[in-house]
Amino acid sequence: MQNLKRLQLLCCLLAPLWVFSQISVSGTVVDSKSNPVPFASVKEKNSNTGTSTDANGKFSLMLPAKGGVLEITYIGFKSQLIPVTSNLNDLVVKMQEDVGHLEEVVVTGLATSTKRANAAHAVGTISAKQLVGTTPQATVDAALYGKFPGAIVSSNSGAPGGGISVKLRGITSLVGNSQPLFIVDGVYYDNSSIQGGLNFISKAAGQGNTNFQDNPSNRVADLDPEDIERIEILKGASTAAIYGARAAAGVVIITTKKGKSGKPKIEVGQSIGWQMQLRKLGQRTWDTTKVRAAYGANGITVYNANGGKTYNYEDELYGNKGLMTNTRLSISGGNDKTTYFAGVTYLDNEGIVKHTGYRKTSFRLNLDQNLTKFLDVSLNANYVESSANRGFFNNDNTSTTLGVSFVSTPSWVNLYPDANGNYPNNPLAPSNFIQTRDLITNNESVNRILLGGRATWKVYKSRMHDVKVIVLGGIDYYTLKTTAIFPAKLQFQKDGNGTNGALIYGTTLNHNENYSALGVYEFRPGNNLTFTTQAGLNAFNVDLNTVVNTATQLIGTQTNIDQAGAIQVEQNKNISKDRGFFVQEEFNYNDIAIATLGVRGDKSSRNGDADKLYYYPKASLAFNILPLTSWKVMSLLKLRAAYGESGNFAPFGAIYTSLVPINFNGTTGSLVDVTRGAADLKPERQKELELGFDAGVLNNRVGLEFTWYKKDVDDLILKVQTTSSSGFTTAWKNVAAIQNKGVEIGLNAVPVITKEWRWNVQANWWKNKAEVTRLDVPAFNVGAFGSTLGTYRIEKGKSPTQIVGIGDASTDKVDPTTKLAVFGNGEPDFNFSFSNNVTWKNFELSVLMHWKKGGDNVNLSTLLSDIFGTSPDYDKKTLDPTGQKTDGDYRLSILGVTARPWIQDATYFRVREIGLAYTLPTEWFKDVAKVKLGFSGRNLINAFKYKSYDPEVSNFGIDAISSNVEVTPFPSAKSYHFNVTVTF
Repeated sequence: MQNLKRLQLLCCLLAPLWVFSQISVSGTVVDSKSNPVPFASVKEKNSNTGTSTDANGKFSLMLPAKGGVLEITYIGFKSQLIPVTSNLNDLVVKMQEDVGHLEEVVVTGLATSTKRANAAHAVGTISAKQLVGTTPQATVDAALYGKFPGAIVSSNSGAPGGGISVKLRGITSLVGNSQPLFIVDGVYYDNSSIQGGLNFISKAAGQGNTNFQDNPSNRVADLDPEDIERIEILKGASTAAIYGARAAAGVVIITTKKGKSGKPKIEVGQSIGWQMQLRKLGQRTWDTTKVRAAYGANGITVYNANGGKTYNYEDELYGNKGLMTNTRLSISGGNDKTTYFAGVTYLDNEGIVKHTGYRKTSFRLNLDQNLTKFLDVSLNANYVESSANRGFFNNDNTSTTLGVSFVSTPSWVNLYPDANGNYPNNPLAPSNFIQTRDLITNNESVNRILLGGRATWKVYKSRMHDVKVIVLGGIDYYTLKTTAIFPAKLQFQKDGNGTNGALIYGTTLNHNENYSALGVYEFRPGNNLTFTTQAGLNAFNVDLNTVVNTATQLIGTQTNIDQAGAIQVEQNKNISKDRGFFVQEEFNYNDIAIATLGVRGDKSSRNGDADKLYYYPKASLAFNILPLTSWKVMSLLKLRAAYGESGNFAPFGAIYTSLVPINFNGTTGSLVDVTRGAADLKPERQKELELGFDAGVLNNRVGLEFTWYKKDVDDLILKVQTTSSSGFTTAWKNVAAIQNKGVEIGLNAVPVITKEWRWNVQANWWKNKAEVTRLDVPAFNVGAFGSTLGTYRIEKGKSPTQIVGIGDASTDKVDPTTKLAVFGNGEPDFNFSFSNNVTWKNFELSVLMHWKKGGDNVNLSTLLSDIFGTSPDYDKKTLDPTGQKTDGDYRLSILGVTARPWIQDATYFRVREIGLAYTLPTEWFKDVAKVKLGFSGRNLINAFKYKSYDPEVSNFGIDAISSNVEVTPFPSAKSYHFNVTVTF
């Protein structure tokens, strides 16, 4: 007890000395208008001591007695360095806006990054404000529309829950993966599209094109856009090379939000709105003459029995005003040792078709911990639960999907249920689409867990040397359940018309793991010279297992699989293991000359030789000219060049010959498949050269970025015809190459910046042109539904997305050898996006516009509605050169003569996003809270001549080639939102 008292006395004596041995710093961080900057980072440079400003921009911090350098940073502003040698009170730090985003950090390696001003390659970046700052977004991929150059982002379907195709810098494969690799906080994020087995009912793949047409969503839809701090798009092989054999289609790197030192920041957000059909086509008007011409005597009987009454079936099917809500809560904060971010989002969107919708709940927790002075740890966890009711749309060969049944039914047929809820049979089609809509189930439900971790060991640091070891890894695990229920009471299931009901239950288990160990050595022999060396090992494991159970001949109204007369099971496994290494050297001389040289080596169980390493080199050079000149008018002039290679695996299973199950007289066995595997199959390889420059004037208030690229994709894999003597009909081979050339131009400007006004402008223009440069097999048609209606043709010297078809020699330019004419190209002439952000006092207006010029679709919705006489423009006379036939009759008259009517220009202009917000004065809430109110909308203005609901459509989902084919899709929607955000 006596010793304890002595210790307490000693502490009391020493405490004043300890207090006086520190320096106190306090003040306020403001912007150029002297407005406070809340939640800015204030820390001692090269230490873990730090805090963040409060809602009023104020901060206080204790530094060691020797003093130090304060480093103040905030997104959108240039970092500020302030030397401190004694106590400072009421310090005012005025931040300078980084109008050219040159302080922005972009990726250069697996463990390194650099300022955008020093980057030797073009990288698209999207901030949290750009992503969700204007209007709520249901999915991440849908939020990317028009926000960076070099990409074609299009909706495969308007169904709730997503279904988006993203192509970076053109076609990179004919049959392989055409979607970019997604990396979320260092974790490889699976973006598969899993088929639900609906082809059993629709028979869509039973004739013509055998590609899947189930219209599934893709799994990047599971990621919550509200969690994201920043997205980087690595479009070129020079940057994607660091991810090697999976990066030929580009890489999308997503960084989620983190906490900052300081008081807890609490943010609550709520939006409520509705969505409706993007565009209405209307319906054909009828009289007895038209009815008799289209449906004969049977049609007249039905028409007269209903008294000639018509129904607005377009509104009935697509006219639902879907309620949309998005509720968000997040909290973040921490101290100099620990920071945290936690967020939860609940989204519930009804579709424009009754009984469709998308509901998602997402929980996220990110922790950053400084365990010691030399060891930092980051942990990221995300749990997502979602459910999407997607309806029953797209192509079918049974006339049972909602879209095909709708165009098959004239508006004078009564399909509504009677007072007892009994639906009548459709007398003119196999399906009553109102009954189908009301009674079927087509649901995708997901439970997903994403875990990521990163540990940084600061081995040694001095003025000249900095050595770090970084270990990171992640697990992506999800269960996807698909449920399709077609009750026996449906018109196309009862009375011998089908299978007396069908249950299609699918379960997909996905377990991905990735691990990396990296070493980074930074050597600074002088103040103006830096060498950065990094090397590492990587491992990536994929285990994707899908089982689909189909039960038919249902017992009563049972929905259990075992309550059925017949059951069949199909299983598909995708298991692979990748291993690789990465080495890179970076050189920086005074931010004037920046060079990088590196190589990635990969091997995989998906290659013919699982132990063979394939190498993917990269090199780049950036040269900032301005520091060597006396030019005063310019604030930035940088030349850059980059080269890189990356790869793409063959379709899973292509390296071996599979076995097909068979049952013969009650005995089960296996047969060798007719497609021969290729043990020597090589990965597809992309080689890209990129040249460009960046320029800025007026202190970078106006910035220009120009990029030209040439991308050669070789060893493309195809399933080709083989000699019958081999015992096979087809085989997998490396037989083709494609070249993409393109230009990307980006302009950023701040035309107006005063104390009350600010106007930000961003304009992007991009163009890509593709050509088949090698083809070891004869030219062939692929995709869509054959040359009669329009199909794609792979031909050396031509675009891989050219659309051809049979032609009329009197009106079309027909090739005398192939008897085909070229009618269009799925690739657009160019894309242009234009975004504006204007603030005046507490008001903010944001507008994003997008113009896609050119690009053609194969529109078979028009064909089907013509065949059934229901086309809205059937009776117009605009197409027939003689002026005699109506448009519908004219198109049908040349069916089988030329494919011209079905290939249509898909040019469009639309206002993708628009939002107006007002921030209430903080004094209303005693400076405790910041409240922002707003109204926003998506796709509110649309202009196109395309003869359907939306030119952005794909019957074949994310298919690499035939992504511009339409067959009665789920229509797109426009939406309105009222938003409120409260920040404490």
